[in-house]
Amino acid sequence: MGEVIVVYKILPRPEKLEDIKKALGRLKIERIEEQPVAFGLRELIITAIIPDEGGSQDRFESQLLAIDGCENIEALRVSRRM
Repeated sequence: MGEVIVVYKILPRPEKLEDIKKALGRLKIERIEEQPVAFGLRELIITAIIPDEGGSQDRFESQLLAIDGCENIEALRVSRRM
């Protein structure tokens, strides 16, 4: 069974940004980048490695959306890990 690398953009509520970053620390996140959006808003770009099996990406997305303050997620890239 292989693994896939997934990159997501997360749009958090501004007052929950630090809480979301702490919650992401409990998941298997390889990298977290914080980027400005507009008017003081910031987005998070995260990279994670998940198993390459049916439904694993859906389960991972559900975990992300369950984080308090996570308004929206968008998959930017998915690729197989070599």
